[in-house]
Amino acid sequence: MLSYYSTNRRVPEVDLAQALLKGQAGDKGLFLPRPMPRLRPGFLAQARDLAYPDLAAEVLDLFAEGVFSRDDLLAICHDAYDYAVPLEQVAGRRHLLRLDQGPTASFKDFAARFMGRALGRLVKARGGELLVLTATSGDTGSAIAHAFLGVPGIRAVVLFPHDEVSDRQRRQMTTLGGNIQTLALDSKFDDCQALVKQAFADPDLARLSLTSANSINIGRLLPQSVYYIYAAARLADSAAGEEVVFSVPSGNFGDLMGGLLAWRLGLPVARFVVATNANDEVPRFLATGRYEKIVPSLKCISNAMNVGHPSNLARIVDLYGGWLDELGIVKQQPDLAALRRDLHAVSIDDQATRQTIIDTYRDHRTILEPHGAVGWAGLQHFLAAHPEHAATTAISLETAHPAKFPEEIRALLGLDPAVPPSLHGLDGKPETFRRLETDYRAFKEFLLAEYGA
Repeated sequence: MLSYYSTNRRVPEVDLAQALLKGQAGDKGLFLPRPMPRLRPGFLAQARDLAYPDLAAEVLDLFAEGVFSRDDLLAICHDAYDYAVPLEQVAGRRHLLRLDQGPTASFKDFAARFMGRALGRLVKARGGELLVLTATSGDTGSAIAHAFLGVPGIRAVVLFPHDEVSDRQRRQMTTLGGNIQTLALDSKFDDCQALVKQAFADPDLARLSLTSANSINIGRLLPQSVYYIYAAARLADSAAGEEVVFSVPSGNFGDLMGGLLAWRLGLPVARFVVATNANDEVPRFLATGRYEKIVPSLKCISNAMNVGHPSNLARIVDLYGGWLDELGIVKQQPDLAALRRDLHAVSIDDQATRQTIIDTYRDHRTILEPHGAVGWAGLQHFLAAHPEHAATTAISLETAHPAKFPEEIRALLGLDPAVPPSLHGLDGKPETFRRLETDYRAFKEFLLAEYGA
């Protein structure tokens, strides 16, 4: 029987419904499935011909035992994934997986839209209300806000660092209203995330029925495993065991965890390139075996990756036999040799990010935004260090639309990226958000005053 255990290993295992509703385990650990399911024999041979929603339902069915039926998952996925998932050839066997075509032009739509619909069904079936708390460094907030907007029985609060999100990222979450509340803090993403995590562990707030929509919630990661399978099945003969290289721009490491889950399901992968910005705590950890948080996190143009202590590193460490607690203390070392074998970690600073945007447009007429540029630069770094993979199918994730960063693109390339329909008219909409000091007592008082009645 599939269940979900905590990486801190101090609370009983739960089913998927409880893991989704709780968000974070009661011991402040993060949920992972046990035993890890596997793709059925022959599935990868069929995956090439499946439409994205049908593929998603097949994969997610492996994790939803006893909670969602196949028909439930098909309905959820066809409703959630009504947009294109383009695979763009850039040069030879090097491709971009464009995850920027959803309603908020970000890869976060894949997870958020599944979560909104899945949690909506659970709340409707069980009655009552649910309060979703999420912290964002850029794209998570807008994706969650849109995914949960108008969902009966669910209210959402989004915390964001006021000075570290782009204008369009902010407007995507502050112009909605309704059951969506946004809080702007004069702080870092890590501070916002810390407030959310503390709220989950506060017994005084238990009556609010809190859950998380950050990637600490397993419901954010499971849908992200799907597009790795989708891309590999279309670009490589994965059914015959042909391995691919994925380059993943990484901040809170939820996207990479989705890839690792796909790999553990049975997808053939040669290597994951872990590309961070100047917040290089994970590349340094893999190089030295010592984990040191970056406090405060560094401000980079790839703002959604400005994370000095990624939550999902605890899951990665757990997958490799170790234990990293919520404070960033390594209680048990993972298998570092295996981590170094499977992951190629590299830090890409702002100068290299900007140069990658310039070079990729000059050489291939492909417009990258800062996060995708970090991933693409990381891929070039890996291929230069491993020429034996020159002929390997390589896929870099483009995680946001360039039009979300028009000032940066205009300054570097002298042009305005085409605005997708999801961003049309956004600049003229009125905004509503509250300013909040970075203090847990103030945050707790806000939650009780607004939602405690």
